[in-house]
Amino acid sequence: MLPVLNLPAFDIKTRVTAGNVQVFDICRGKYVALTPEEWVRQHFLNYLLTCLDVPKGVMAVEHPIEWNGMSYRADIVVFSRQGKPLLVVECKAPTVELSQETFVQAARYNFYLKAPLLAISNGGKHFFAKVDLIQKRSEQLSALPNYAEMILLAQ
Repeated sequence: MLPVLNLPAFDIKTRVTAGNVQVFDICRGKYVALTPEEWVRQHFLNYLLTCLDVPKGVMAVEHPIEWNGMSYRADIVVFSRQGKPLLVVECKAPTVELSQETFVQAARYNFYLKAPLLAISNGGKHFFAKVDLIQKRSEQLSALPNYAEMILLAQ
């Protein structure tokens, strides 16, 4: 049984195939394995869609990143309609404690993506930050801005 999260509940689609539970990913348009991290990721996607008015078409899930010869995948990246990264989200399973290391992981992805906003979440706790890439510092936010405000931050 997966835990209730500190994110809006929604009508999540699941199915069982060959004994494995899968969840429908609204952005990728397909069923994927329902892991604890995926449970958080799907709830966070729903939060972005329903609470922050982020259009489904500007979100990438497990967005590939090549950096220093290594391949990585950012859990969620929100883009402007022109393709500029606005937000990088790193999701962890509900049992994983969020730490400085988690934030550094998201910041490492953002070194390549250069988004003005970062978020980390384990479904129970969330941390949000506005990033100043020129000054190389970040400021913790109490909440994420909606999509229109994200676009303004990126200008």
